[in-house]
Amino acid sequence: MGTYRLYTGSDGESHIDPIDLAETPDWRAGLDTTTISFREDPVGRFVDWHPAPRRQFVIILSGQLEIGLSDGSKHLFGPGDARLVEDTTGEGHTTAVHGEEPCVTATIPLANQ
Repeated sequence: MGTYRLYTGSDGESHIDPIDLAETPDWRAGLDTTTISFREDPVGRFVDWHPAPRRQFVIILSGQLEIGLSDGSKHLFGPGDARLVEDTTGEGHTTAVHGEEPCVTATIPLANQ
């Protein structure tokens, strides 16, 4: 279980970095959000290259979700993992549902885009 940031780097490519909550006091103080939505995707679902539609948190509630980056790396996330997704430009990333159960996520857009 961890917290991560998915973002577009100065090279125009998407990257993933772990976030240390002790070093992000604004996250602990609270961030303005708009709504929350829930989604369930079946095992085997694959979404090809796409940027994020907006800055948002995606929290995995159950199942496993793999994020693919243009450098060929794959990052597997599971229940309790939270990602700040803000790779809204560039080629973006791929997503794939793995494991033996559907992936249920909570998506929370940030209010200040």
